[in-house]
Amino acid sequence: MAGKPINPTLKLVLEYGPLVAFFAGYLLLRDEVFLLGGSEYDGFIVVTAGFIPIMIASTLALWRLTGHISKMQVGTLVIVVLFGGLSVWFNDERFFKMKPTILYVLLGAALAIGLMRGQSYLKVMIDELMPLQDAGWMILTRRLCYFFFALAVTNELIWRTQSTDTWVYFKTFGLSLAMFAFFMTQARVFQAYALPDADEDEG
Repeated sequence: MAGKPINPTLKLVLEYGPLVAFFAGYLLLRDEVFLLGGSEYDGFIVVTAGFIPIMIASTLALWRLTGHISKMQVGTLVIVVLFGGLSVWFNDERFFKMKPTILYVLLGAALAIGLMRGQSYLKVMIDELMPLQDAGWMILTRRLCYFFFALAVTNELIWRTQSTDTWVYFKTFGLSLAMFAFFMTQARVFQAYALPDADEDEG
């Protein structure tokens, strides 16, 4: 179901604002230590605690303004709240660093299950954004399934072997750029399997 029209700039701010806020907050507080309730929390945990309500607020604002949020957005919010909350509760940054891994594994697994059933669950999630023929959806779904698993493996390698600074830069910029690059490289699929316009059909 398509949502109500929304200003593109506002939509961009609501979708990426929380991530930018997390990045800015981390740069500002990464070297700080806070004493809260008798326990010490480093800047990463404090920023994570702030990121959760910002993410909730931005998602609710999108829903309120458009009347619709995708299943992927709902799933992302649930995982952010769950793993971000675990990091804050146990004062352990590893839970939040694992969040992208869990998210991409779940997305990849969902697409894989659909493929095994001969269906494109990707089409169900974003059909209104990219109208394609069924064959095109299957190709795109298969490639994105592999891509999600590759991102999950990459996230694990980076947070387990690199510094927190490196992981934060990867999460903020690397994942978004990788997703953008993926869809840019699928231009031939979009062109080859695009649905004909209604005007062309009538002609």
